[in-house]
Amino acid sequence: MSATAARSEYASLLTSTLPTVVRSQAENERLIAMLEELDRKGSRMSAAERRMAELLTLLIEDFEEKHYGLKAASPIEVLCELMLANSLKQKDLLDIFGTPSIASEVLSGKRRLNTEHIRKLSRRFRVSPEIFF
Repeated sequence: MSATAARSEYASLLTSTLPTVVRSQAENERLIAMLEELDRKGSRMSAAERRMAELLTLLIEDFEEKHYGLKAASPIEVLCELMLANSLKQKDLLDIFGTPSIASEVLSGKRRLNTEHIRKLSRRFRVSPEIFF
């Protein structure tokens, strides 16, 4: 396919789909449906359709990052979420912190997690140590 024909096909796709910055869930779902339709073509997708799929992907990712993206959490917020998810109380982590006072200081933010705490927590919860940094 010539470059002119590919541009013409892409222009036609743009005109028929009118992709724009996504501002609502309904618009997002419309673009997802279009992207899924293109994805079903797989390797039979034309160059213009691949470009359209890339554009739709960017628009969808932008909307979803803004509306559903996870916000950064502090190490203590992560630990509290893990405790909540596993129905644990402060006393259940004494094997990690050694004493109730250290556990209390860490959970209240008065003391930072040290390397040994992080190693034990990552092993206990089966998570990457990186989430505590």
